[in-house]
Order: sequence, then C-alpha cells, then structure tokens
Amino acid sequence: MVGLRKISVTNGVYWVEAPGAGLSVLCGCPADAVKHLMKRGLIVSTEVSQVACETGPNAILLSDVLIQNGQFSNLAEFPVLQMLYRQGMLLPGHPNNTGVKPLLIGARKQLEAQLAYIFRGNYGLASADEMIAAGADPATAERMMQIKLKFAFGRIRPTGEMLDVLVLDRAPVVLPGGVQLRRISTNIFEFRAGADSVTVNLNLSENEDYPAPYPLGFHDIKREHFAVIHAGEGDGWDVNRPCISSVLMYQGNIFLIDAGPNILASLTSLGIGINEVRGVFHTHAHDDHFAGIPTLIRAGHRIRYFTTPLVRASVSKKLSALLSMDEGRLRDFFDIADLEMGKWNDIEGLEVKPIMSPHPVETNVFIFRTLFADGYRTYAHLADIAAAAVLEDMVEPETDRSTVPGLGQPPPRQGLTRQWVEAIKQEYLTPVNLKKIDIGGGMIHGMAQDFRNDLSDKIVLAHIGRGLTPEEKRIGSGAAFGTSEVLIPDQSDNARRFAFNFLTRYFPTAHRYTVRNLLNNELVRFKPEEIVLREGLVNQDVFLILTGTVEVIDGQAGRVLTVSAGAMIGEYSGLSRAPLAATYRAASFVQAFRFPNTMFLDFVRRNDLHEQIARIHETREFLRSTWLFGESLSYATHNKLVEAVATRRFAAAGVPVDPVDPTRLHIVRAGSVERRIDGRTVEVLGSGDFFGGEPIIGEAIAPASFVTREPTLVFLIPAETVREIPIALWKLVEWHEKFPH
Repeated sequence: MVGLRKISVTNGVYWVEAPGAGLSVLCGCPADAVKHLMKRGLIVSTEVSQVACETGPNAILLSDVLIQNGQFSNLAEFPVLQMLYRQGMLLPGHPNNTGVKPLLIGARKQLEAQLAYIFRGNYGLASADEMIAAGADPATAERMMQIKLKFAFGRIRPTGEMLDVLVLDRAPVVLPGGVQLRRISTNIFEFRAGADSVTVNLNLSENEDYPAPYPLGFHDIKREHFAVIHAGEGDGWDVNRPCISSVLMYQGNIFLIDAGPNILASLTSLGIGINEVRGVFHTHAHDDHFAGIPTLIRAGHRIRYFTTPLVRASVSKKLSALLSMDEGRLRDFFDIADLEMGKWNDIEGLEVKPIMSPHPVETNVFIFRTLFADGYRTYAHLADIAAAAVLEDMVEPETDRSTVPGLGQPPPRQGLTRQWVEAIKQEYLTPVNLKKIDIGGGMIHGMAQDFRNDLSDKIVLAHIGRGLTPEEKRIGSGAAFGTSEVLIPDQSDNARRFAFNFLTRYFPTAHRYTVRNLLNNELVRFKPEEIVLREGLVNQDVFLILTGTVEVIDGQAGRVLTVSAGAMIGEYSGLSRAPLAATYRAASFVQAFRFPNTMFLDFVRRNDLHEQIARIHETREFLRSTWLFGESLSYATHNKLVEAVATRRFAAAGVPVDPVDPTRLHIVRAGSVERRIDGRTVEVLGSGDFFGGEPIIGEAIAPASFVTREPTLVFLIPAETVREIPIALWKLVEWHEKFPH
C-alpha cells in the first residue's frame, strides 16, 4: 500500500514522501533548501552497492510565485545538483543512475523560468557569440569556450536532457507510483494516494521569511579604515556555516564580496544594516554566490555593483531567466560599475584588480589594495579557483599548428596554451598581506596543496563543508564567522563623519554650526533585542541610526518593518510631544546618536524647520506605514517621496478611477477602491494599497478597471521617483508575480 508522510522542513518548505511508490518530493526550494533537508535528516550519507552517495528528494514541487516577502521561493539549482551528482542520478556507472531523471513540478511559467535559470547556472554565457556581445574579443571568447567545454565534458546540454518536467495546471496530475497531486489554490497543494492525503501550504505569512539553517550569534564590528570581516568559510553543502564570502571595510564604508544565500541573516548578525552597504564585488553567478542578490535590492539606494563585463552579462542572463524579464533589469536595481580585467581599478582610493579564474561559468577573483604609510596593504579573495592539476589537464599538447593540409588554416585549438595556464597559476600565488582561498577540490575548485609555497603573510582556507586536515593546517588558517582582519586601523571618527553627512543631506538649509552642536552629543550602542523606543510613550530623545538594523513594530497594523543606517526615529514625537505609534527594537548591535529633545528642538528652531517637519510628517508617516515604502528607506528618501506626492479626490462611491495615469503610481490614502476584471470585483484596495504599478516595471497583468466604494483620497507618485528606489521596484516585481497575466 502506498502511504504518504509530510514533514515541515522550515517556513514555506515541506517534504512529502510515498515510500511505497519510491517518491520523495521537496515542496518549495528557496535558498539553502538542501541544507535545511540535511539538518532535518532528510538527506544523509549512505552507500548503494558499496558506492558512497546521499539520499534525498527525487522530485521538486515549485512555488506558484517566485518571490515572497522579498526572497526567492524557487532556487532549484542546488537541489538539482544534489540529485544529479551527490545522489548520483547523472554519474556514469553509478548505481543510482537508472535512467530516471529528477522531476520538476509546477506552473508552466515557473518551470520555464527554472529551466532557463538552471541552464545559466550550469554554463553562464553559452557561446562565443554571447561573450563577444558582452565585450570579449574573439580570441578571449575562443579561449573561454575551450575552458567551458572542458568543464562541460565537451558539450553544452539543454537542461531538459538532465531533468523531467511536469506542468501542474488546473487539473490534477499523476506522479510516479500513482500518487495524485492537485492545486487547491495559489501555493496550496494536495497529495493523494488511495485514501491517504496530505496538504501543503507554501505561502509565507506577512512577517515570515525563509530562515538561515545555521545560528550565527551577534557581533559588534568596529568600522575600520581597511579591514576584512570573515562572513563565510563554508560551501553550498555546509550546514553549519555560510558560503565563502567576506565583508570589506574601506574608510568605514561597507563593501561585500559576493551575495550568497541568507546574506541578510549574516549582515544582521554582524550588526550591518542593508543601507550601510555601499557596493558588492561579484565573482560569478553560481547560487552560493548569487542567491542573496534580492537582499541587496532591499536597500533604499542603488548599491554599486562591481565586476567585469563578462561576469555581469552572465549574472544578468541568469537573473533575467529567473524573473522572466529583460536582461537589462540588473541596471534597474544596481548602480553598475564595470571593472577592467587584469588591471588595477581605482574606486575612491580603494584599488581592485579582477583576475580571470577558470570555472564552468564566467568567474573573476579579486585582489584589493590601498596605500598606507609603509606601502600598500593587500587582500586577495580567491573564490572560485581551479586546482593546478585541473589547469594542467587543460594544457594543449605541443603539436604542429601551422596548417591543416588542403585548407591552409591552423587546426582548431583543443586546449589552453602552457603560457596562459602558467600566468593563471602565478596570479593565484601573488603575495599579499591576507589571502582567502577556495580549497573545495574536485573538478571545479582549488586545493590547499597548490599554495604550499605561497609567500603571503596570512592564508585563510575556505569553501569546504568539513574541517581542515592536518596537512591543510600546515598551509593556512581557518576563520570563525565574524572575526576581523584589520589591515589599516581607523584613526578618524567615522561615526561622526557619517552622521554629519546624513544630517546635512536631510536638512540642506541648516547652518553648519547647528549641525556640529547637535553632533556634540552621546554616541550610544544598543544590544540585540533591546528596545530603543516604546510605543505609547512620549520619548525624551531622538535617535539617528548609524549602524545595524532596527525593527519597527506597529502593534495596531500587526506589521514588522526594518530600518537601518540613516533612519531617524522619534523626531516627531520629540517635537510634538505625541505618543509614539510604534515600538523600535534593535535587531542587531546598533550604534546611534542620541539627541536630547531640548537639543533637537533648538536645532529645529534655529533653522526654522518646524513648519517643514510638521508639513511633511503626516504624509511621510503614512508612506512609512505602507508595505511598499515602509522598509529600509532613509529620512531623505521619504522626504523626496512626500515632495513628489500629488492627490486626487473622489467624492462618492461608484466613481471610476479610470483612466489610470500610467506615469504615476496610485496609493489609496483614505477610502477604498475595487479592482474589477470583466466587470467582476476581484480585490478591494484599502488605505496603503496601490494600483497602476505595472507600467513602472514594464510588465502587464490582466486588464482591470478601478471604481471607488466610498469617498476616497488617492496619492499619486511619479513613476520616475519610484524607479529610483530599488526596494520599492523589487516589491513591485513581487506584487506583479501574484496576478494573472
């Protein structure tokens, strides 16, 4: 008899198995789903016919929506890799390679997106023509295709050769072993085997997210002049540590190297607010370095995106495949800054040299340097790299390449030149003050032994899911999450400099002496989970958040939002003596300036700001209370939104809002509006809800009309203003996913 068993894996993720049918389904696959399965004991090491391998799912049920609460719900790359390679379903001669392929199940749109995204995750740019279009010269494109084909065993394969797909539409489908699956409603599914049935709900609630599979604790990190924070030493299979990554500090500013899964948890643990991040240096598009991209979009400003044009093109194609959108969308969310390969690129005194690294997808590693009294201080981040033995295997045998008889042309190259391979090895071995190395081994990662004679001052070994061997310990160090390597200590006062910049940007007409008076106050620190200001009380101080993340808990609305660097809290309550409408609570170590009300009132009076603050307060607080504009936006961004708002009043019920102005986003301020499709009401929009957002992201949904249900006030915000706020744009993409197209 076929029975069913359901196990809750984590928020929005389930395991359903029918042992009698040989069916195991991973339901939902956000970032690090494989690690969650390992933690729950649903993937374990085993042997089949004396061959070591792993257990695991043989099917994946995709979420109906790609994005929930800002995070990707469908990232099937690593679960598929686990099935193909760690279970052995694709390995020649493996006892688990029985001809049965991993099965992807879901809505047609999600299946098509996953197949295209997995293809790009396997190969990146898939032809020399794509590389040339991204800026490579023909010789470089030829060389990189040779590398790619070596890793791909000689052929670029369509994803459909490795996977089976099953479209789940309105009608039930039959899975292997006779198990039936049907969609009850969006993201709610029923499995049935005979009289046995289970239901899974892949929807996240409003305040839920996909949690990290590992605890990280809390760390209070000093903002140094030039330093490296170890933010991950594991790999895509390490259940206890984040994937290899680093936080680079320069002049107290925060730069990330790669954006792996659960990066928001890592940043929160390190006491870094998303708005503190100035830029990200990206090595390549594999999910263990890519899955955190949506987190960086959740900033209130466009974070700078640094990489070489080929890597950027590879990442753009993968992101656009996942989102089923135009490849140019990366520029909507990031401030793109292309780097020149093999050259020192100057970024306001921080110099970075990208080095091409042979890998299945376009990859560059980085060397960073900045000048100090005794010369340059340097850091090399080598993830991902190829082992010397793998590079040697790519060297073309010495043969006569003069001409092919009868054609008068050299024969096609079958590998890489000895000179080029030796140059790559020497780049890897460049002596630096600090070097972090990928030693994951195998076909596509490095080996510690290759760095036995490296002359760098300190080597950190990473990108593994195990402990170091005795031989590896003789070559390099390990690094605990959150530890710092200070290359140049800070001798200035970064905190006051940041605060001065925030205040002069928020209040450009303020006299400089009044700003300096305000900054002659106490710099305070809050511990994680400590309340900063409590709802219902009249606060005695105003706080300017400089580092870390603060939760805003609106008890009346039942909503939890977050703010970080640049947020000012309690200023209107301090001025008006009105009770606070929300509780503010530290989500990490937080550093802030405390301005006593008397000092802040004096600052406002001397600069004649009271009328301005009072005028914009109500609208700004309303926008801060909405889902679209409530998170991660600075005081200045909210003020810019307020200045851009126009209003439109409707005096009665039943008044058509049409035509909806395509150049403006519409937000219901008071009253309510019906969304109608084919004359039928499909949604009622109340205060804080919005419509007319599809022109902003350039995508269409089912045509609708809008009619008031009562006297209604609508705010209109120019589309161009919204486009300048990455997190708002990203939320519009998430909103768009939920509608019929």
